[in-house]
Amino acid sequence: MNGSLESGPGSLEGGSPARLVVLVDDTRDFKDGRDALTARTSQEAVALLRSLQACPLDDLWLDYDLSHGDTAQPVVDHLVALAACGEPLQVGRILVHSSNIRHGHRIRAELAAAGYPARRSYAANLFVRHRWPGTLD
Repeated sequence: MNGSLESGPGSLEGGSPARLVVLVDDTRDFKDGRDALTARTSQEAVALLRSLQACPLDDLWLDYDLSHGDTAQPVVDHLVALAACGEPLQVGRILVHSSNIRHGHRIRAELAAAGYPARRSYAANLFVRHRWPGTLD
């Protein structure tokens, strides 16, 4: 559904997934179909991360530019604020996969400065465009 929180096989309904992966991206999904909780907006992402605060994440994938002028900056601000309060989100790694080079590097640096294991990911071949219900191929 466009602009809504999506949960696939990796959802927390009915039990925990083997790996807890969160994808924040307005248009992409994982090509290999890996389980992930997906947020399409920054508001959805912050709400999702708040709901998962007690759950250690394996991976958090961040795109910077989201739809309609939205960005991942509120997500980054939320994570930095948690770290500043001494309660950082427990995450194995944060991968910034944004095509926006300048802001991708900047948010990676902000997250790293807050103590998060953040790095840039240039693996564009990991993703496919999300197929919205009711659209043609």
